[in-house]
Amino acid sequence: MKTNEIIKVGISIGDLNGIGPEIVIKTFEDARSLELCTPVIFASSRIMNFFRKHFKSKIIFHEINSLDKLAHGKVNVVNVWKESVNIQFGQEDKTIGEYAIKSLEAAVSALKEGDIDVLVTAPINKSNIQSEKFNFPGHTNYLDQELEGNSLMFMISEHLRVGLLTDHVPVKDVPSHITEKLIRQKLDTVSTSLKQDFAISKPKIAVLAINPHAGDNGVIGNEDDTVLKPALETLRKEGHLVYGPYSADSFFGSNGYQNFDAVIASYHDQGLIPFKTITFGNGVNFTAGLNKVRTSPDHGTAYEIAGKGTADESSFKRAMFTAIEIFRKRSDYNHYSKNPLKRMSRK
Repeated sequence: MKTNEIIKVGISIGDLNGIGPEIVIKTFEDARSLELCTPVIFASSRIMNFFRKHFKSKIIFHEINSLDKLAHGKVNVVNVWKESVNIQFGQEDKTIGEYAIKSLEAAVSALKEGDIDVLVTAPINKSNIQSEKFNFPGHTNYLDQELEGNSLMFMISEHLRVGLLTDHVPVKDVPSHITEKLIRQKLDTVSTSLKQDFAISKPKIAVLAINPHAGDNGVIGNEDDTVLKPALETLRKEGHLVYGPYSADSFFGSNGYQNFDAVIASYHDQGLIPFKTITFGNGVNFTAGLNKVRTSPDHGTAYEIAGKGTADESSFKRAMFTAIEIFRKRSDYNHYSKNPLKRMSRK
């Protein structure tokens, strides 16, 4: 694509009782954002105008019923539904969860069809979205089913990138999920993403141990010795710049992460607690490994402040900018990978 081409950013509205609608509105109140992208919100004009009035915003929405009617230079709202919705800020509501999924499904369908270029998802409540038709622990798992590739939750900021071997898995089940095949798959996904999405030609990747102190030679579990270490050694012999396993308790405190392009944690909290501690408000959740780009802010629905007008849109705004940047870098990577002579001419 041309570098000056306006990217169509699809937005699933998330939990309507949370802070999602507020941070979306605040993001696009800044008219400069429309110079970078064409936003397409999947919800309804009725509900978005309710939020506009509630938050006393001057934003103007462009209502459309089909994506062939979207307008550049405007904040488009696709009418996924037209009925009124009862909003109770800060309340967990099964019906609200159903609307979050309606928005998500419509946005993902548009992404698959190429009607939007990237997807940015506002926060959902993982409990109230569950149903017989939708039984996924989060966005990442649903997108893994709907899109091509192998998804990986990749938390990224300016100076830190953290991927996960296992994401929404109970801690007691983590060791049984980590196999040599999974380790190879996740490392390949991270390595490929660093090359095509972040323009890092020879990525250096650190891997955190499964057990405390990497198992202390079997004293605190043997999974690091029997599974993780042999898999990493094989990958190193194949030429991958992969290091570890490192004891997780000291790795971040000693700033060891600054020596690597990415860190792979064995499970959710091992990676996300330090990531959010170091970067909170400036981090982005990126679903790597798929054929389409999806990002989201690094926080949840924040029911405790929903409707109060105090939500900080910084992470959502950064998620939007990151999606645009990754889309452009991936487009460049794919273009020059197919045309090596053109790549050489850039030097």
